Amino acid sequence: MRSNMIIYVRVWLWHAFILLLLTSNFALAQSIIKNLPAFQGVLPFKLKTGYVGVGDSEEVQLFYYFVESERSPENDPLLIWLTGGPRCSSFYGLIYEIGPLSFKLTNLTTDPLTLVLNPNSWNKVANIIFLDAPAGTGYSYSTTSHGLISSDTLHSTRICEFLQKWLTTHQKFLANPLYVAGDSYSGKIVPIIAQKIADGIEAGIKPHLNLKGYIVGNPVSNGQQDVNSRIVYAHQLGLISDRIYQSANRNCKGEFVDFDPNNQLCLNSLQAIDEEDKIRYSVLWQNDINVRKALSIREGTKAQWTKCNKTTPYTFDIASNIEYHRNLSRKNLRAIIYSGDHDMSVPYISTLAWIESMNFTIEEDWRPWFSNDQVAGYTLYYSNNKEYNLTYATIKGGGHTAPEYNPKECFDMISRWLAHTPL
Repeated sequence: MRSNMIIYVRVWLWHAFILLLLTSNFALAQSIIKNLPAFQGVLPFKLKTGYVGVGDSEEVQLFYYFVESERSPENDPLLIWLTGGPRCSSFYGLIYEIGPLSFKLTNLTTDPLTLVLNPNSWNKVANIIFLDAPAGTGYSYSTTSHGLISSDTLHSTRICEFLQKWLTTHQKFLANPLYVAGDSYSGKIVPIIAQKIADGIEAGIKPHLNLKGYIVGNPVSNGQQDVNSRIVYAHQLGLISDRIYQSANRNCKGEFVDFDPNNQLCLNSLQAIDEEDKIRYSVLWQNDINVRKALSIREGTKAQWTKCNKTTPYTFDIASNIEYHRNLSRKNLRAIIYSGDHDMSVPYISTLAWIESMNFTIEEDWRPWFSNDQVAGYTLYYSNNKEYNLTYATIKGGGHTAPEYNPKECFDMISRWLAHTPL
């Protein structure tokens, strides 16, 4: 009995030592940032950057930006924000969408690159982790070629591991309400992560994450349906004439994605959709050696920063995440799903269609919601057995993604929702 006790104590001490060692390493892998190139003066908000290792041997090193809430960091919710792509840097979300900084739009041939404060930053009401994931995205990297291989499933698993480890070293945020958030392609990944966290909570995995819900904007959910709805939406918006739409619908038999490639009439009817990509300011700033030093980027890990990395292997192994939404609707959680109503990439009609297919109880039917005494969009409020509730909102005039086009309206929306007040 005594020898067994000694063995038990030694094993416990060994695990405690390993945990302390890992915790120490994680703690050392972060930096407090007080100044940034192109920004005048000291940052008026708290910004940290760092790396967290995930995977069997921590070969995947995930880089993050963390901004504390400017209101009450100890009480306000904690959001982990994922930018879409996949493999697009969360810096895009930080600068162009919901973060505390943005680029001043100037003529770069005559004026210097300048960072200014975003008056509609979501960190006025929440703590936010902006995560570059998977490896190869932004400043995240892998020490092995195997670690660069990812998929929808593996991506979500690694983010869950990141959260567990990050909160182990930031325990003052463990009790804060946790929301998983993201937009565009990350709209598919977010519910998968939320379900993994919820399952982990039920299994008693420590540390216990205080998951309260999830947030997705302009979300990819059911890839084929999302893309197929573009032509239908373009017709509704008046971008395609009745004659052209009816011809395409007839020749393609209502299927604009998975159509017969030998159907020349269908091919002739379909029109290309182009997207504009705003990357010039970001690339110039991020590839400045002074910026890398200011952000404490590890030397030699990334030759060039790019907004989106299309070269690392990624498998799209989950065609639709609707079943994950359905599973989450059986838990005591809340969700908000929003769409810019001028988004041609993921039209709101597709998002609304799969939400309606859930057959939730409609607590509040379609009505306008307001910002600055103007109609900012329309909203619906659903519930499922009173435990789960879902708010759906459109952002009037918003594109892909909505906070880029309507920052004030999106800030008003998320502020009210996080405060549990009606839009």
